[in-house]
Amino acid sequence: MKLGTSTEILAQRFGEERALELLAEAGFDAVDWDLSAMTKDSCHWNGPDWEQRATELRAYAEKLGLEILQAHAPFPPRKGIEPYDSIVQERIFRSLEIAAVMGAENIVVHPAKHLPREQLRELNVAMYRELIPLCQKLGITVCTENMYDRKDDRSPFLMSVCGDSEDFSQMIDAVGSPWIRGCLDTGHAVLLGQDPADFIRRIGKDRLRCLHVHEVNGYTDSHTIPYMDSGDWESVAKALAETGYEGHFVFEADKFFRAFPDALIPDALTLMVKTGRYLISRVEACRAAL
Repeated sequence: MKLGTSTEILAQRFGEERALELLAEAGFDAVDWDLSAMTKDSCHWNGPDWEQRATELRAYAEKLGLEILQAHAPFPPRKGIEPYDSIVQERIFRSLEIAAVMGAENIVVHPAKHLPREQLRELNVAMYRELIPLCQKLGITVCTENMYDRKDDRSPFLMSVCGDSEDFSQMIDAVGSPWIRGCLDTGHAVLLGQDPADFIRRIGKDRLRCLHVHEVNGYTDSHTIPYMDSGDWESVAKALAETGYEGHFVFEADKFFRAFPDALIPDALTLMVKTGRYLISRVEACRAAL
């Protein structure tokens, strides 16, 4: 099981090459390349040189001993308005191509959630099925994610698409393709009152392709590292072991280090690596005990 993390905040703050250097120096094995900025017209990934840039970054990552194993597509994929929906749909296709050039095995594509939950199944199934031919061509798996809804930062978290294990499983099964699997966001599960370990067991090995691991405080989507609050990470490790999870251990915990000054970023990343390595060792220990 390889240890990775997302690139969003580091790449924004230090530039893409320096972000890779920092992650390699800290001891990560892999990265989850963030392409969410592609919703903005100014994002360089929307320009004509995207393939050259993806090739350059893959080569640089490999030189540093890193693999780009995972990516995150632009979101939200739909707002129910034009021209946004048509533009972002094309950019999601582009994001799959970028991720494949970078060598990613998986790319997370959020489900649409701009309508009442009961109206979204058919729309999302169709959206994911549209991606299957390109997945087959590129050899990359698209992963849906468990989502929440919220009116504003002071409102309660509300159940949304794939927000519980039953809806998550039904979505993947309805699409009916091995190219569409699932990414469990541990923090989103907690915010919706779902036990991540129980979620893992209920969706099972065949549906769970990758992870977005982070801790939340129950009040905000705080995206920090495990053990910063009250999460039961030993139970998560046991669930991953018992279900035979075959993917990697990938953090989406950028908010942990966002407030640190530049001089402390390497130390913050080192703590992330030590935390990830510890949790991987707990998964391995639980496997050995089975």
